Amino acid sequence: MIKINPYVEKTKRCTGTTIAITSKVKIGNGNFQVIAGPCAVESEDQIRKIARGIKQAGAALCCAGTFISQTSIHSFQGLGKSGVDMLLKARLETGLPVVSEIIDPSHLSLFENMDLIHVGPRNMQNTELLKELGHIHKPILLTKGISNTLEELLMSVEYIMSGGNEQIILCEGGIRTFEAAVRNSLDLSAVPILKSLTKLPVIVSPSYASGSSEFVKPMAMAATVSGADGLMIEVHNDPIKALCNGARALDLQTFADLIGVIRKIQPLSYQYHDI
Repeated sequence: MIKINPYVEKTKRCTGTTIAITSKVKIGNGNFQVIAGPCAVESEDQIRKIARGIKQAGAALCCAGTFISQTSIHSFQGLGKSGVDMLLKARLETGLPVVSEIIDPSHLSLFENMDLIHVGPRNMQNTELLKELGHIHKPILLTKGISNTLEELLMSVEYIMSGGNEQIILCEGGIRTFEAAVRNSLDLSAVPILKSLTKLPVIVSPSYASGSSEFVKPMAMAATVSGADGLMIEVHNDPIKALCNGARALDLQTFADLIGVIRKIQPLSYQYHDI
């Protein structure tokens, strides 16, 4: 049985938590948003094209990796500070709030202009990083690790909240199972369970879980109906030539088509959960 910690329990007494990314973009408590973008910033031209495309399709935030944790040292590790600068330029051009994953506390100064800071599944239990994020006044997107329990996710929330930062969005990105057909098995039961334990917003990343663009659409639809407060979807202007994880990225047209479907079924989700 999951034990509720005092910091998470505090949010349970609210009617719902709304996390304001900007004055116009909010997530949670009836505010459903789609975060989209490539696994990594590869060039200024690439991120600008993608940012323009996802905005036209209806995404509310642009997400792209700048420092990337990879299993292999030979894989693309990101452009670092240059990638951060390129992502911020894309925000200036499109007006989309930007999101990027932080992997080390020493990078905090480089992320001071990010609208939303992402803690990926590899760093969900990086307690020193979590404690540092607790002392800043900026929204945090916290993704559950592939081998972690929901209780452990909520304990990670406590590390951040104990520093005073309660602006946290939870993300389900799948769990490691015996199934080899997908990268991770997407555990959509996490959405209603987390919503029963805390009023923090919960979003889902079907791209990270499936590892294949083929399965992103049906899992995104299922996540929407499950009651999620948003989706995080990987999109690339040329997935075949992507420097990392192109196999799970949608092209811009496919993403636009998916947004059209999500817009139709998303209102039904709230009707269903209000019954």
